[in-house]
Amino acid sequence: MNILKPFASLASLLLISPVVTASSGKKNAKKPNIVLIYADDLGYGDLECYGATRVKTPHVNALARQGIRFTNAHAAAATSTPSRYALLTGQYAFRKPGTDVAAGNAGMIIRPEQYTMADMLKSAGYTTAAIGKWHLGLGDKTGEQDWNGEITPALNDIGFDYSYIMAATADRVPCVFVENGRIVGLDPNDPIEVSYTRPFEGEPTGKTHPQLLYKQKPSHGHDQTIVNGISRIGYMKGGKSAWWTDENIADSITNKAVRFIEKNREEPFFLYFATNDVHVPRVPHPRFRGATPMGVRGDAIAQFDWCVGQILATLDRLEIADNTILILSSDNGPVVDDGYADQAEELLGGHRPGGPFRGGKYSAFEAGTRIPCIVRWPGKIKAGKTSDALVSQIDWFATLAEIVGSELPDKAAPDSFVETDAWMGKDKKGREFVIEQAANHTLSVISGPWKYITPNKGPRMITWGPKIETGNLAEPQLYDLRKDKEEQHNLADRYPDKVRELHERITSVRKN
Repeated sequence: MNILKPFASLASLLLISPVVTASSGKKNAKKPNIVLIYADDLGYGDLECYGATRVKTPHVNALARQGIRFTNAHAAAATSTPSRYALLTGQYAFRKPGTDVAAGNAGMIIRPEQYTMADMLKSAGYTTAAIGKWHLGLGDKTGEQDWNGEITPALNDIGFDYSYIMAATADRVPCVFVENGRIVGLDPNDPIEVSYTRPFEGEPTGKTHPQLLYKQKPSHGHDQTIVNGISRIGYMKGGKSAWWTDENIADSITNKAVRFIEKNREEPFFLYFATNDVHVPRVPHPRFRGATPMGVRGDAIAQFDWCVGQILATLDRLEIADNTILILSSDNGPVVDDGYADQAEELLGGHRPGGPFRGGKYSAFEAGTRIPCIVRWPGKIKAGKTSDALVSQIDWFATLAEIVGSELPDKAAPDSFVETDAWMGKDKKGREFVIEQAANHTLSVISGPWKYITPNKGPRMITWGPKIETGNLAEPQLYDLRKDKEEQHNLADRYPDKVRELHERITSVRKN
């Protein structure tokens, strides 16, 4: 594991040397385009190429055949906001207060003075875009955004030339798209109001008017403002011409992504394409309904696969696939019942969203952060590879910086390391260790076959809804993941020296 140096290494210069494109047979001196497809709550076991049998994912399967598929890849956290923060800043979220799951009216969590992955790539000559789910806040202060005018600061202040985003998540207000800092389709005669503290007088909620919930009903929480026959978290009034239709979210963001690629195909571009699938409420387009026997959650996975296929087809049609690094991953592990009575639990039928691993979203157990990860770069990454190398999304910042030859400012991406050889399939070991963060801030570390979870006196199960084990235990936990993927046999008492070593590792990272 090599700390990124201030100047690009010789290896990085070689990586961006002229490449031969299969489509033209000519040398192309351009830096590679970069497309990062970031799914939401997609588990390790949710894709066909990772063992799923009750859902077909042909486009993701094709991507895996054309690139490298990682079996030991990790998000930095087991929930959305902190994992996205870590990915885009190269800094662990536990270092910064206010990086827990963000409300829909949260202020900008990544501040303009922070150096982001988008800043880095923009400085290297890339046109940059963020399309889809954001969930990292907008505006200067929480609850003080001007939703009816220009929202500042916004994504253009942290390195993105173009943005078309959902402010938070599909289950949180405001249920509108924000394009370059302004709500799309807003009627000035019907201004929008957003609150996370009080309901608006006269506005129905899922709690007060459950008869209006004609698409999905909540299983826990999620009983406030009603949009499109579904109640959400938070309160919203007005702005009805701008409200999204859940069935069309995937189409909307995918079309914007395709147009961005088409517009910028002549010069290097970076696309952060963050899908809504498979987050709740799951309302896939009618053409995907019934695509699987698992109900709307399975159908949302099929819809996600379609989105991937649209991006792949666009790159092929424009003959730029050979000079594009395409990364597919997820922000955290899976959750089945996350607030809506959509029969996702009842219709699993043996499907294991977390694959062979224990836990899920929110959890300190392995399914919380062990995620699918596939990387394709024709001519640079050997096709059809599977890698067991230990890798973390937090290293994408420094690794991409080396690949494009970008010089990082002092203190930028402090926790991100250059892991180019591992991501390219040349290093079979990968990182020396990986830090994982659960929803309650419990930290774990994986080093070699060993996983250590710090003691925590919290409840064993999530108490407010999802049927997920937290990983909490008042005593240290130590597991040998080679032999015990389900983390059933706590070996802490047998190997106290290993417990001490890994605890000191976490302590050192916290202090560094």
